[in-house]
Amino acid sequence: MTAGRKRLLKLVGSVVVTGLCIAYIVWQIDVRRTVRILGDASAWWFLLSVAIMVCTVLPMAWRWQKLLAARGIHDRLPWLVRAYFTAYTAGQILPTSIGGDAMRIFETTRRHPGKSGPIAGSILLERALGGAATLTLAAIGFVLAIGRYDVGAYVWVELAFVLASIGLGIVLFSKRVRGPLRRVVPMVRFARVERPLRSVYEGIHGYRDHVNLMIGISTMTIVVQAVRVLAIWASARAVGVDLSPRPFYVMGPLLFLVMLVPFTVNGLAVREAFFVSFLGGLGVDKSAAFATGFLFFLVTIALSLPGAVVLGGEWLRAARAGGGPAPGAAPTPGPEPNG
Repeated sequence: MTAGRKRLLKLVGSVVVTGLCIAYIVWQIDVRRTVRILGDASAWWFLLSVAIMVCTVLPMAWRWQKLLAARGIHDRLPWLVRAYFTAYTAGQILPTSIGGDAMRIFETTRRHPGKSGPIAGSILLERALGGAATLTLAAIGFVLAIGRYDVGAYVWVELAFVLASIGLGIVLFSKRVRGPLRRVVPMVRFARVERPLRSVYEGIHGYRDHVNLMIGISTMTIVVQAVRVLAIWASARAVGVDLSPRPFYVMGPLLFLVMLVPFTVNGLAVREAFFVSFLGGLGVDKSAAFATGFLFFLVTIALSLPGAVVLGGEWLRAARAGGGPAPGAAPTPGPEPNG
């Protein structure tokens, strides 16, 4: 199958998924009531949600800095924060969070030529740790929800993610699996993806020698994800959904995982349909559930604005200078003091 046909099939699939989600949403909600709910939304709760998401970028960038440093790649924390914000900007027009990760890999590799494997490995490891943290929170949230909330089939979805994560962890870090993995080399070589896959695999596998770092980073990731779940809860409170944070520790991790899958650009309609389905199952008015999802979408838009300002300023300065290096392509910096 040619690359053009693959892109066409992906586009058609994305349009179909978006259309089905929109049809489900329209069938479930009262549009006029939803507009009224959004019009009456609390600005303070909305700003709290934005503040939570913005403030958690700093520890996430610090985590990334430590993962890079473990592979001999040293960069300044302010630039890594900047890279996170510009990745959020890219994620608004590229498929979900994966598009933002590609942006970070591209920009960081330009600063550190020849290090694409470890850089991609560090970012994908971040995603793996984030997934493990969200599943840990989901398990805790499920225990807390027993006897209080009916979360139905979502429990089985979480279980599937848990099992998949355990399997992926074994594949990436176990030395014993390296032998069986050699059997798939001819297939990936035939598909012409052996070189990038091997580079990323080696980039992640190398972290098995940094046990203390992995334990510390994993613990911090769980804390950060727990705080970020509160941003979803704050969005719900903004539109009058009177639930405690407890059910959001079941819903939030699933939402973060759903948003990783590139069904549509920036998770359009899929995210809102998820809110309607999950919160509706807890007895929340469907229109208010949709309003919660839409408001959280606006939170992600607000999170992308700093990156848009940074990219716009960099391109403007480059244009005035008559060209020059693209944004993010500054010379490789040395290690930070005490970093």
